[in-house]
Amino acid sequence: MTVTDPSPATPAQTGPAPALPDAATVTDVTHWTDRLFSFRVERPKSLRFRSGEFVMIGLLKDDGKPLLRAYSIASPAWADELEFYSIKVQDGPLTSRLQHIQPGDQIILRPKPVGTLVHDALLPGKRIWFFSTGTGLAPFASLIRDPQTYEDYDQVILTHTCREVAELEYGRRLVESLSEDPLIGEMVGGKLAYYPTTTREESAKMGRITTLMEDGTLFSDLCVADFGPETDRAMVCGSLGFNTDMKALLERAGLREGANSEPAEYVVEKAFVG
Repeated sequence: MTVTDPSPATPAQTGPAPALPDAATVTDVTHWTDRLFSFRVERPKSLRFRSGEFVMIGLLKDDGKPLLRAYSIASPAWADELEFYSIKVQDGPLTSRLQHIQPGDQIILRPKPVGTLVHDALLPGKRIWFFSTGTGLAPFASLIRDPQTYEDYDQVILTHTCREVAELEYGRRLVESLSEDPLIGEMVGGKLAYYPTTTREESAKMGRITTLMEDGTLFSDLCVADFGPETDRAMVCGSLGFNTDMKALLERAGLREGANSEPAEYVVEKAFVG
């Protein structure tokens, strides 16, 4: 359900604006909560990327200089448009303005995708885990719509942890839509498991995913008895604390961190944390 942004709408640009470098036109905006929104832009014809990568996007500041931040591309590599999933920070340098964009507006999009959350950074395995919190879901929104994900793995598990139930809505709707996707609908059946949890508001499954891993609840719920480097691969995207805790858990289980240049059993996206 789309909600109305509680803040007074202000245009992304006011008055005569200088020409945007690397401009991309906004085609759709959805506000999920007072803290979360997603938007789509036209895809530059020359842009090629791997599902899971990120680009730098932004707006011009009042002084005419670009203000850019790293954003995972939430759409898959084959999509005609580029989708992004963002928080709203009312006093944030970028998102305080970006949250007010509307279809027809333009943003800056640097056409140089990079990132570690790509299939090339992992060795072949039986099962892949996508561990996310908050808007860290974005790269996995791309990867669960990529045919290679289902070609490479027998089982795909997406975990998403948020504070409140409404913050899970973007991911829930996306997962529910996959069975009707004309490209991957038949591939998804029986392979994808979605495991949402909340940490504050009461829901069907409560708790931090790290806690649910440590006490065995996660593996019991999903009937996984053999988690380890022989069978499992993992990607992680969330806060600095979450990423650090997940690294420790994965390495305790025997998984090694990989990279584009040296594939291994798990990867962590470091672009979005300080």
